[in-house]
Amino acid sequence: MMHLRHTYPLCTLMAALAALSSCAIKDDLPLPIKKAEITAFEVEGQCNELDTDSAGAVIDKASRTVSVFVSDTVNIAALSIKLFNVSNDATIIPKKGKCTCIHPDLFPTTSFTQSAGDVRSKVNFSQGSATFVLRTYQDYEWTVRVQQIVQREIFIDGQVGDAVIDPINRNAIVYVASSKELSALKVQRFSLGGKHGTVTPDPTQSETYDFTQKRTFAVKMGGSPELQQWNVIVYKTNAVETVEATAFARSVSATISGKMPWGAKPVIEYHAAGTSEWTTVNEAQVTLGNTTFTAELTGIRPATTYTYRVTAGSTTSEELTFTTVGEQQPENAGFEEWSIADPTSPKALYQPWGEGTTPYWGTGNPGATTVGASNSTYKDEDGRRFANLQSKFIVVKFAAGNIFTGDYLETDGTNGVLSFGRPFTAFPTKMRFDYKYKTSSITRTGGSWKEPWGEYIPRTMYENMKGQPDSCSVYIALGDWEPVTYTSKGTTYTCPYLIRTRPTALHLMDMNSPNLIAYGQMTKGENVDTWTTETINIDYRIKNRQPKYIIIVASSSKYGDYFTGSEESLLQLDNIELLYE
Repeated sequence: MMHLRHTYPLCTLMAALAALSSCAIKDDLPLPIKKAEITAFEVEGQCNELDTDSAGAVIDKASRTVSVFVSDTVNIAALSIKLFNVSNDATIIPKKGKCTCIHPDLFPTTSFTQSAGDVRSKVNFSQGSATFVLRTYQDYEWTVRVQQIVQREIFIDGQVGDAVIDPINRNAIVYVASSKELSALKVQRFSLGGKHGTVTPDPTQSETYDFTQKRTFAVKMGGSPELQQWNVIVYKTNAVETVEATAFARSVSATISGKMPWGAKPVIEYHAAGTSEWTTVNEAQVTLGNTTFTAELTGIRPATTYTYRVTAGSTTSEELTFTTVGEQQPENAGFEEWSIADPTSPKALYQPWGEGTTPYWGTGNPGATTVGASNSTYKDEDGRRFANLQSKFIVVKFAAGNIFTGDYLETDGTNGVLSFGRPFTAFPTKMRFDYKYKTSSITRTGGSWKEPWGEYIPRTMYENMKGQPDSCSVYIALGDWEPVTYTSKGTTYTCPYLIRTRPTALHLMDMNSPNLIAYGQMTKGENVDTWTTETINIDYRIKNRQPKYIIIVASSSKYGDYFTGSEESLLQLDNIELLYE
């Protein structure tokens, strides 16, 4: 008979053995998440989309794509990758069937820097893209897109319209005025191989050239060993060359662009509705192509209709109109309206909107008050009410004082999920605000910890910033991002720009986003003890698209998203105003 006192240890032993047995049979321990991303990328011959200057690669972490332009000086069928950096020591694997390496056995498997022309990193991008697998504990597919800029053009005296150039079938068709003799045409431009290529014979070297029948030319691009055969046909036409113009209006500026006869010099005029006196655009504000023009109009008024016309040679366009976009300002930009949920609690939730009103601004307070007090509050002092943004270490994490246009959606573990952005369609040129700032040496740089479900979070990349002065940050971004949906506690939100601060699912503002139209920022790493007015310029990277959303973010610690900063940092902010100058 078993003694009762042995029952408990035996049960415990059996349970332990059962648990051990199940572990031996089933490996259900999750692998750590090590996200692999391309952090830097460069190829030989890299340029901007006009091939007028060098330009960096556009890296889109959300879609896992890299986009670059290259000039016609390189062979796109054997293009050298000069720089390929990846995160988390990922292994680089060209994907079979979607990436053709010239020497597959030599292609580097880790982050690398090579000289242009190095055969080990040559890839065939003639199909426009190549796919790489970045391998850590998981596989992440990235697509690299390469577009070669080949500026092919033909211009003949008396030409009507642009030449029709077909690079696939290697044919070109040109129309000239019916008064021209096809047997004796003066050729001004003839670059079928791009601006760095060659054409044999070169018709621009002759006084006139005979195009009474189809002519064949041998064409070689600057960076390719291939010799191509091109056919060129010239026809007469009774069509009359005209001037075409379109306008893209902003709030206090507009861009007028269009086509004109070859060799003409455009005169662009405009006047506001209700007036009759024409203003001529200064020549310095006009950019000319062979048959194109672009003019920048500045100093015009918001919400105003203008009439414009373009004269080139003996031809004048019809009179056209555009209307500038009206001014817009952010709501509650003086931070006068606040409400407090459960004001008597140590975890009182400060909200930057009035009781019963629709929120425009959000803060990280809903996350902070799950374990501590609000660190983004308001203060009444100096005869004004303002946002009081204090960096703090709250129980387990560092949190910067912050305020942003948007909504705090939920707390994910100890991290925030936020929706940045409010509807906005205007084109401000500057943002002005009042502020004070107190900085101190950085004492918090994140660290290593384990979330309740066992994911391991590596030490922050900003560890070396300890002891340096903390900095505040205020920035504005205008964009036409495509909204995404996010569901939290049964409610689905439409988010102009989704922000997640969980390190294993980190998604912050992407300064390389193709949807970022304009941006401006102030960073300050020193004490500003008295109220100071700051004006930051808003730089428009894209001038022919209208914003859909505005994002304004202010933080007492610039690297608060990475849990880095000083607990003594304090940013006080008031009177945000958008300027239209």
